[in-house]
Formats: sequence, structure tokens, C-alpha cells
Amino acid sequence: MRRRTSEVLVSGVLFAIGALLHYTDQETVSMAVLIAAYAIAGYAVAISAVKSLRYGMILDENFLTIIASAGAFIIGASIEGTAVILFFRVGKLFEDAAVQKTRESISELVEMQPVSVRVVRDGCELAVKPDDVAIGEHFVVLPGERIPIDGTILSGSSSLDTKALTGESMPRDVAPGKSALSGCINMTGTLVIRADREYSDSAVARILAMVEESGSRKAKTEKFITTFAKYYTPAVVAAAIIVATVPTLLFGLPSDVWIYRALVFLVVSCPCALVISVPLTFFCGVGRASKSGILINGGDVMDRLALADTVVVDKTGTVTKGSFDFSGIHAYGVTEDDLLEYAAKSEYRSDHPISATIIGRYGRIIDPSEIGESMNIAGKGIRTEVNGHTVHTGNARLMQDIGIEPCSTHDGVTNIHVAIDSTYGGHISISDEPKDDSAEAIREMRDLGVKDVIMLTGDNRKSASRVAEIVGIKDVHSELLPEDKLDKLEEYLGLENRSGSLIYVGDGINDAPSIARADVGVAMGGIGSDSAVEAADVVIMNDSLRKLPEAIRISRRTRNIAYQNIVFSLGFKFTALALAAFGLAGIWFAIFADVGVAAIAIVNGTRAYGRFL
Repeated sequence: MRRRTSEVLVSGVLFAIGALLHYTDQETVSMAVLIAAYAIAGYAVAISAVKSLRYGMILDENFLTIIASAGAFIIGASIEGTAVILFFRVGKLFEDAAVQKTRESISELVEMQPVSVRVVRDGCELAVKPDDVAIGEHFVVLPGERIPIDGTILSGSSSLDTKALTGESMPRDVAPGKSALSGCINMTGTLVIRADREYSDSAVARILAMVEESGSRKAKTEKFITTFAKYYTPAVVAAAIIVATVPTLLFGLPSDVWIYRALVFLVVSCPCALVISVPLTFFCGVGRASKSGILINGGDVMDRLALADTVVVDKTGTVTKGSFDFSGIHAYGVTEDDLLEYAAKSEYRSDHPISATIIGRYGRIIDPSEIGESMNIAGKGIRTEVNGHTVHTGNARLMQDIGIEPCSTHDGVTNIHVAIDSTYGGHISISDEPKDDSAEAIREMRDLGVKDVIMLTGDNRKSASRVAEIVGIKDVHSELLPEDKLDKLEEYLGLENRSGSLIYVGDGINDAPSIARADVGVAMGGIGSDSAVEAADVVIMNDSLRKLPEAIRISRRTRNIAYQNIVFSLGFKFTALALAAFGLAGIWFAIFADVGVAAIAIVNGTRAYGRFL
């Protein structure tokens, strides 16, 4: 960037000197100075044009600019020719400045990538590569350092700066037992953390992979511009040739006049404003969202987000906190302590929030050697071998599958049933309260024109209805298996009166099929499962549902700005082309129609990020 800026500055100074010498009748010296200014500003444009030729792109904006500026020199308009190439480079600097500003927020993500991890092995701290840290190993994070791998805090208390990860400026206090996501900065105390994931599956690695992929996914608007430029550029070159030759050959008109008009026509026709500003607008939109802790996987996702009219949400961990409170332990035939012990050990290998709550309530160290084979039963629960006993832990459907009729449960809460060796042991009642901002998020979505907000959950009907009533969701479908969720989603996708796009928001492994199937799949990234995040088009890093209406607003604003640039650029271009063809526009007007319009469109496009520079 510095080198390019220096080249433009040096070329600008020489251009000013050359123009001054020209008007003081020192033509020879003036021409030499202008040629030097042209060479300094133009060599990079010429190199880009040659590279485009190698890839079969003969008529791009670099090629057009070289032809027009060199042609101006040929017909004796050396000042104008130098101005064309110089101001083209100025326009490129505007683009570079805008891109660099947007990259700053995204580059913060790249900076989160750890170089080494301080692992504790055999009582000693060793600095190893992040990829060499195994699940279950302990590592140390000192104050001021960034957490390298997702894990659970074993010892130490601190405050974490989560801004780069979630966009939130308020530090988060943590203590033993709390989760610690990679990318957060440890602000105060020393922490010892157990690695819960390999580095390749951690939050930082998933973010980096998603950001890298987003640049290759173009919006329909961007694809239109690419296709438009493919046909537009050859057409205007052909038109310029006609303007330069036909009046002279057929009507005997002065060739220098019509060649000059053709050169003006070429300068005007350069599609810089479109091919630069529209992709830049979507790039700025993605950068603005990432600054707020919302990862949007490309411009095509922004297009679909902007058209959202239906939102389908999971309950647990999406609308609710996903951190459960005990309402009671109800044992039948075993003691409450035994029931809790069997439940905790059976859930030991599960990553579901309910499992963490039960294990936390048990509060004792679990010996992994007591845990045998464990199998997740999608949408129902889990079957685990515990000290030689077969333990089923899950919902009423799971009990019915193994031939047990569960006892009466308690309304408005989630009931986790436990069977030991096919004998009913009782159930644990837990409650999951809505997030503080869920109701406000639903209201904001409706204010944005989202017609339908629907909840799909595997939880029982009364618990789901209670949560839905609190947050303001009227359409609720409960007690659904993962395949039932997908079937319901297909029904909404197939509605004839649906004109916009459908968003599905979830966090669990059972949400992954629905996230992948929706027009826009959204995963709660902080507590979301790997499969949910991998299937998602959008990841909300702080798990706040209010980020979804913010993502919709950013996408709509970005899309509107892109359309503004298209209408403005094309309208001005076609008007200027007509004026140039009839000799009503000179080279200076052409320069403004090219560089000036591109600069205006670029500055307008950066509004998608927030502001320019």
C-alpha cells in the first residue's frame, strides 16, 4: 500500500510539473516529464493488463485504460493521457484503502491463531504447536495471553476479553467449571484449562476456515456484474472502433476528431465503478458483521438473509439459555443419590447441555474406567454401560422404546427419565429459562417484516409452550425427533405463499440437517456442536438471538447499497457514453465519468462497513 501510494504521489508531482511546463511553451521538457509520470503510474496497470491477457481476459478495465491513455499520447493529448492513467491509479488507491479498512476487523480473527500452547506434561510446562495438543490435556494461559484451544477451566479465576470473538466489549468473568473459548484474551488471573477439542475443531480454527471460504461465495448481484462486464466491455470496444472509423471512411470527416471521440468513449466506458464497488460493498458487509461477532459465509448468504420472511428456531440453547436449573429428583426403587449417580455417569460422554447440568449437580469426580460403551439415540437420549449395568437416560419416548411406561412427570419442566437394567429408576426435573434477550429478538424480527417465527423442539409440549409464550412465539411444534424437525421444515419450505427465504437457527447436532436444508442455516457458535457450525451459513459467536435481526439489517443495508451503486454507475455511464459519441464530452469529463464515478461508488460501498477510512 505504501509503495503504491508513493508511486501515485511521485507521478502526481511530475504530472503537475509537466503540465506547468506545457503551458510555458517548453514542449520537449514537458513531454519528457509527462512520459516519466505516465511510466511511473502506468507500469502496474500494464502488468495487470498483461496478466489478464494470459488468463484470457482481453478487455478488462486495465486494458481499456492503457489503450485510451496511450491513444491520447498518439494524437498529441499528452496531458490528458497522463491524467487518465494517473487518476485510474488514484481510484485504485480508494479501493485499496476501503478494502484495508474492512480487512482490519477480519484480520483480528487471523491474529487469534495461536503460535504455541503451554501444555502441562509430567508436571512440566512445555511449549508445543496447537495441533499437538490432545483432548484432555491441561494447558496454562497467563494474563494477557489469548486462549489457544476450546476447553474447561480447571483452576484459576479471571475475566475474559471476548470482543474479537463475539463483538461484545463487556468482559466475561470465569471460574473453575466454566467453558473457555479459543480466541478470548485472559485479562487478569492465571488459568489452567483442560482441552475439550483438538485445535482444528476449536472456535478459532472454525472461524478462520469460514472467513477464508466466504470470499469465494458471490451474491447474485456480484455474479450479475461479472456476467455484465463479460459482454459489456467487448461491446463498448466495438462501438469505439465504429466511432473512430465509420465517420472518416464513409463520410470523409476528420480522423483526428473522431479518434479523439473514440478515446473519450473508451475512457468513459471503463466499468471500474461496477466491477470494483459491488464486490467491495459485500466484502464490507461481511466485515461489518464479523465486527459484531456474526460470521456470514459470503455475499450469496447476505442476499438470502436480506429476503428473510420466515424464521424457524430450536428451543434449547437457541431461545433458552441451555444452562439448566434443577427442579427436583424423583426416585422410584432407588435412592435419589443412586439415581443421580447413574444419570451422571451415563451422560459422562455426552456434550449436551443437559448432560453438563446433571454431571455438575452430581459434583464428584467420575472415573472413566467405570463407563463402558455409550450410544447416543438421536432425539431420545443415551444408552451407557455403567459398572456392568445398562443405563438408559432420556425422554419418555426412550422409556417406551425399551418397554417401560414412565411415571407421572411435572408440568412446565424438562423431565429426564432413568432406567437401570430395564427397570424404571425415576426422573430428574430440570428447567431451562429463556435468554434475557429472546423476546426482544422475536419482536425485532417481526418489526423487520419477518411474517412467521416458528419453534421446533424435541422437548415436551408443556415445557415448549411455556417458553414460547414467554418469548412471544405462537407457532410451536414439540416432541420432535431430528427427522420430524426436517419434515416440518420441508413443509414450511414448500408453502406456495412463501415469497422470501427461510432461516433455521439451532445449536445441537440434531439441528445440523435442518441447518443445512434451510435457505439460510444459522448456528449458535459459542455452544454449538461442530456439525451444526459446519453446516451453517451464519455463525453467531455470542449465542444471542438478537444478533439474527442485526444480521438481517446488515444484509439488507449491504444489498441496498450495492443496488444504489449499480443504478448510479450504469445511469451515469450510459449518459456519458451518448455524450462522448456525439462529441459533447471531452477527455476531462471522461476521466470524471470513469475515476470520479468509481470513487463515489467505492465510498458509498464502504457505508456497508460503517464509514470510509
